[in-house]
Amino acid sequence: MKTPTFKRRVLHSAPLLFIAFGVTACFDDDDDDDIMMPAPTPTPTPPATGTYDVTACLEQEVAPGVAVADLIVPDTLTLNLAGASGFPNGRQLADPVIDVTLAVIFLDLSVHSPTTLAGLPLNPPANDVAFRSDFPFLAPPQGSPPVTTSTSTSFDFRTAAVSEYVRVDRMGMPAVATALIGSDSKIAYNDADPADDVAGTFVPELAEQLTGLTNALADDLVGAGLTPCATEET
Repeated sequence: MKTPTFKRRVLHSAPLLFIAFGVTACFDDDDDDDIMMPAPTPTPTPPATGTYDVTACLEQEVAPGVAVADLIVPDTLTLNLAGASGFPNGRQLADPVIDVTLAVIFLDLSVHSPTTLAGLPLNPPANDVAFRSDFPFLAPPQGSPPVTTSTSTSFDFRTAAVSEYVRVDRMGMPAVATALIGSDSKIAYNDADPADDVAGTFVPELAEQLTGLTNALADDLVGAGLTPCATEET
């Protein structure tokens, strides 16, 4: 005679039931307290990632009549000999150019100075050797043993035609080619000319990269007490 299905299931389950009751009995005490199981730890909700419109960053002025976009497109270094030297009119050897550039593309310049990031105590306070007061202005080369200091005032400047030079990189405004041009476009950007910038060839790339960086860094800037120039989209 075959054992009914229900009975077979009970018999097969008996060892498991015995173990379960035995384990329960191990935790029982005279007061018959209930077993307290720890509540599962809730999964933390990741912070929301906002998206930003960087139009205001490109339109804000770093000097009267000079917008950030004018410094980026075209990517050239403009020097007005009649004006005060230093950013945004050229740059001096001691200028913290990367810090200044990052400040003007990320921070609200109506709240912060272009030198805000340069003022953070992260950079060396000065060059390790003082600059010269005359051309070529750079400090003498250092070495071991020390290189003899030259006092020559005669320099040999090359007069080769422009066609004999090969462009490896173009770096008019510091950090533009480095931070605002993606890896896939760097070769094309370095091979291009300022005329291509004026024609708007790289404007979509610049806007896309600046937007991506702003989306990633805006919460950190706010957390550091800084005001981004970009506006959060709703």
